[in-house]
Amino acid sequence: MRLKIDFGMYAIRNSYVFFLLLGLVFFDLNAQQWSAKNGEISFFSSAPLEDIMAHTQKAVSVLDLETGQVTVTVPINSFVFKRRLMQEHFNENYMESERYPFAKFSGKIMDPVDWSIAGAYQVAVKGMMEVHGVTKEYTTRVNLQVSAAQIQAQTTFPIRLADHHITIPRIVRKNIAEVVEVKASLTYLPEKP
Repeated sequence: MRLKIDFGMYAIRNSYVFFLLLGLVFFDLNAQQWSAKNGEISFFSSAPLEDIMAHTQKAVSVLDLETGQVTVTVPINSFVFKRRLMQEHFNENYMESERYPFAKFSGKIMDPVDWSIAGAYQVAVKGMMEVHGVTKEYTTRVNLQVSAAQIQAQTTFPIRLADHHITIPRIVRKNIAEVVEVKASLTYLPEKP
């Protein structure tokens, strides 16, 4: 009889631990705020005389699973170029990064996503992006890879420099494309309360 009682207490204790752990995992999966740090953003400009490419791993983003709201902030002076002179011209002449230190996006996921089901989703994201002090509406397709531990987001979209009042001096116009291709890769983790 004593053996049965001890076994019953053992089973109750293990069930308690199991449900406690399950509750902690479930809490993380259902955290409403997820954030990405060290997000990768790159851009590519193809022109007749020269291709220009730069990247940063300093983008930060917040994703609200309940509302679908997403924000992304990128420090302009964090972009790294192959040549130092390109980086100087980018910050001083084109982007005026001291005056406009950040590019910002604030938008919303337009398609439904069941965050509780792991898998691949392609969604439209629509919102306002501020670059060089000029705000413009963008809509882009984003590939999401959802799992219990993280959400990965990747997208590619064009930016027309003139739309953000980024002027290209006539002397280097053949070196810089009027439209640059931007790629973003962000890995979101649940925020701890």
